[in-house]
Amino acid sequence: MPSEPIPTDPAHRSPGDAALRPLHGEELRAPAPAELLGRIALGDEDAFSRLYDDTAPLLFGLIRRVVRDVAMSEEVLQEVFVEVWRQATRFDAHRGSARGWLCTIAHRRAVDTVRSSEAARRRDSEEGLLQMEQQVVDVQEEGIMRVESQRVQTAMGALTPAQAEAIRLAYFGGYSHREVAALLDVPVGTAKTRIRDGMIVLRDRLGVTS
Repeated sequence: MPSEPIPTDPAHRSPGDAALRPLHGEELRAPAPAELLGRIALGDEDAFSRLYDDTAPLLFGLIRRVVRDVAMSEEVLQEVFVEVWRQATRFDAHRGSARGWLCTIAHRRAVDTVRSSEAARRRDSEEGLLQMEQQVVDVQEEGIMRVESQRVQTAMGALTPAQAEAIRLAYFGGYSHREVAALLDVPVGTAKTRIRDGMIVLRDRLGVTS
């Protein structure tokens, strides 16, 4: 895989610039994200451009929900695609969907950015700020439980890949059951089941009673 800079310089693009272009003459069938990631892993620059066009709006929306600031969200989006170019070889279709993998990278980058920004504010503020807490929202019961970030991450390791990506989208990304189903290309019932079963495991691991 080529070293920096990445070929389709996303630093000079925004999610609104997405425009479909044929990839190696494929005008009739749009390649799936998983297929594009496979090509990117081999250094295919056209596949990288197509993946950016196809997924940048989705990832930008997820990032902005966490970061809030538009300009900062655009910067995070570029960082996400730099990481995608570098790490495409690590994508494993047997462990989850391509969109779920991309959303995980985007969410992690967004959270890291917010944490870094908050840390800077704490250093510059005489009064300081309260440490950030992760929120896990129980969609089934409309309950909210506040837990330490490290405990959540440890508990998430007990979930199946399918459950983990559904919960990341629903609880950390703020998407509804129907939106999660659309993002993961599964029926709504399947998405609900993954979220419900995952929450059962999390409650058990975190010692939370509903």
